[in-house]
Amino acid sequence: MFDMKNEIWYDRFMEALFAKYPKKSQLAEALMDLLHIEREAAYRRLRKDVVFTIHEVVKISIAWSISLDSILHISSGKIPFLMQPVNYLEPSDEEVNFLMHIIQSINSFKHLPDTEFMDICNKLPRQLVAGYDYLNQFYLFKWMYQYGSEKKAVPFSQVIISEKKRLLTADYYRAIKNVPNTNFIFDHNIFEHLICEIRYFHSIQMIADKEKDLIKKDLHALLDYLMEVAADGCYPETKCKVNLYVSQFNVNTNYSYTLTNQISICYVHVFDKYEIYTFDKEMVEKFKTWMQLKKRTSIQISEVDIKSRIEFFAQQRQVIDEL
Repeated sequence: MFDMKNEIWYDRFMEALFAKYPKKSQLAEALMDLLHIEREAAYRRLRKDVVFTIHEVVKISIAWSISLDSILHISSGKIPFLMQPVNYLEPSDEEVNFLMHIIQSINSFKHLPDTEFMDICNKLPRQLVAGYDYLNQFYLFKWMYQYGSEKKAVPFSQVIISEKKRLLTADYYRAIKNVPNTNFIFDHNIFEHLICEIRYFHSIQMIADKEKDLIKKDLHALLDYLMEVAADGCYPETKCKVNLYVSQFNVNTNYSYTLTNQISICYVHVFDKYEIYTFDKEMVEKFKTWMQLKKRTSIQISEVDIKSRIEFFAQQRQVIDEL
């Protein structure tokens, strides 16, 4: 039996689980997959007939990014940031479950109309790149070249994306369109940075002429899509609100936050494919304030200011054409 103090933290832990999966049936399924237990065993834990073991609590908190410090009201005076490395080319079963959990969480946002996502970026964000096969492959290729095996670098043509990862990427791309409110602030040279990278890899023969042309085709398709988003102020597939801004100052890295009435989290995007993140409410609130202030030095090109929108996209198209 728990004493009163233990019951309080355990109740908070259970609340955190239901915040992740509001429906008991979904939560039970997730626990079955994560802990490798039978359905009835999962429901016994949810009814508190059986308590989670310490090992299970730790495993759940790590897999679902639940802060035990916050639940236990432990404060060290420092703000903890976490990172979850993932092999995006050949994800393990555990990594696949982690990615599926992210996609499920994003899909749940469409039922929370006040959800807000904001990304300030100096490179094209994953939310947009995921919809374009060759562009997505280039980002994986670049990640492998910079942070992959110490063995001989693999050329673009040999970066083989598994069918499992391809399907996860497609699911993620569809899910992200369901976020009710999205804001992107782009570095004014965002496409130029990317073109320089592609040109470099082409010059050292890591990307062939035909492959470069296929990436270029994807870039034109993405630019056409962004023009449609900017003109209508929403994703065409779901009509969810999207605001596009162009920063007049250089952006040093990609950083973002996600806010709902159930969860708040902020990220600093590192090593091309990873994020360090925290659920600390004070830190998230600071991120929100800092990122909203970035609009002061940015021009909104979605819906309003047609002249700036036309000029921006014309400049980006010219940069892509020179590839």
